[in-house]
Amino acid sequence: MSDLLRAELARVAARLGADGIEFVLERPRDAGHGDLATNLAMVLARRERANPRQTAERVLGALQLPSGVVARTEIAGPGFINFWLAENQLAAAHRRILEEGPRYGRIAGPALKVNIEFVSANPTGPLHVGHGRGAALGDAIASLLEAAGHRVTREFYINDAGVQIDRVAQSLWARVRQAAGLPAEIPDGGYHGESLRENARAVLAAEGPGFARLPDEEGVRRCRELALRIQREEQDRDLAHFGVRFDVMTSEQAVYDAGRVDRALALLAERGLTYESEGALWLRTTEFGDDKDRVLRKGDGSYTYLVPDIAYHLDKHDRGFDRAIDVWGADHHGYIPRMTAVLLALGLPPEFFEVELVQLVKVVRGGEEVKMSKRSGEFVTLRDLVDEVGVDAARYFFLMKKGATPLDFDVDKAKKQTEENPVFYVQMAHARLSGIFRTAEREPDWVTGELELAALPAPQDSELLKTIVTWPEVVEKAAREHEPHRITAYLHDELAPVVHGWYHHTRAVGAPEGPATEQARLLLARAARIVLANALTLLGISAPDRM
Repeated sequence: MSDLLRAELARVAARLGADGIEFVLERPRDAGHGDLATNLAMVLARRERANPRQTAERVLGALQLPSGVVARTEIAGPGFINFWLAENQLAAAHRRILEEGPRYGRIAGPALKVNIEFVSANPTGPLHVGHGRGAALGDAIASLLEAAGHRVTREFYINDAGVQIDRVAQSLWARVRQAAGLPAEIPDGGYHGESLRENARAVLAAEGPGFARLPDEEGVRRCRELALRIQREEQDRDLAHFGVRFDVMTSEQAVYDAGRVDRALALLAERGLTYESEGALWLRTTEFGDDKDRVLRKGDGSYTYLVPDIAYHLDKHDRGFDRAIDVWGADHHGYIPRMTAVLLALGLPPEFFEVELVQLVKVVRGGEEVKMSKRSGEFVTLRDLVDEVGVDAARYFFLMKKGATPLDFDVDKAKKQTEENPVFYVQMAHARLSGIFRTAEREPDWVTGELELAALPAPQDSELLKTIVTWPEVVEKAAREHEPHRITAYLHDELAPVVHGWYHHTRAVGAPEGPATEQARLLLARAARIVLANALTLLGISAPDRM
């Protein structure tokens, strides 16, 4: 239904000299503004410096839709074009939902090979709630792009090289010796959390008490290997429990070992982008608009973090990815233009590298911020949060806002079993629809036949149908913008309220209007249930039949 209209609007845009221009086709919040609305005319007018309403008239004049698709159109406000769909189109869209089931909302289009790298936490301690938000965001973006037809690889980059790993190895060695009753001090800049004490006890239990009496150099070397293994296994367990999986795990140390760092430095040198000064190797980042050139190799021969990052992204390109999307903490904001410019200077296409930022999460209980957990000694761990509120609530709350917006995570609200809790409110809509079929004593799959719109007399019937048939547009826009919060907004602000209103104001089983209306409402309930389940599943959240 809307696919046809979108394709025709794109054809008109191309005919008017704007092939490939981005525009919005979506359901207006006010039902009085039609079933679908587009800003295409305003986008074209801005480009042409023309009158938007006159441009809208040109767009409508150029539309060539088959008869029976659109009942009427209207130019509104500053140049929006509103469409009222013909009833046969609504019935056809409803039939498509039932036919496609779990596939409804998936978009056919040119498939790109996309790499999404997210979480990539240093293996130096437990995952914190910020990692959890990044995990939920990266996983949801990956699912959105898969729904948009792309071939997606989820990747975790293991930061297992550098100073931080040296410090965690030294810290674990100190804790091991302390646990064995031997004198030892945590080094400056080391790690002090309770989790390291747990790891030290586990090491002694596995390796035996004699382990603590190894020579310091050997003990630190062994603790480096053990710390990496223990922390990575813990991260994997926590992420798996959170419903996040990865297709590829790439080691930073392996980037060095495979010679990719040397190759990257050679490429930079070939393009005249590096120079030696004061015993160090520098990158000419001022040529890319940076405020100063950046060091690649320090005077002591060690590399800065920029070097393996460049090598790693070159490797992604070499693996054949069309897009590399990284989910980074907001503190990396200033690093984005530098990295972008380097990759451009190395000849990679401008659209190859993208970054989605994740802002900090403040955990709130009883109106007060929760500063830390005992186990981490510094922050609230993802495991503690998920254990308290559950996977569904954690994922939903992490995705309620745009990733680059700070988030207050209200633990009390997330635990409530009332409609005040957003995820409970949405899941209850699915459970209520499921309950209709328990009352009917027949499964949704047993309900077959064509939807008779004439048998749906209530305004709530029409509102529910028009809400569910716009699901593909919601997916398309959320995928294009990499914004999973558009899905939670659709669920909480549009679909769930309409389902609850329909449930309270109409009757499906034993409909007073008669058997035809009962049949039509069962069909409508089945379709709405499909859309709710598809949306929740896309976010990695369960769609319960009972609550």
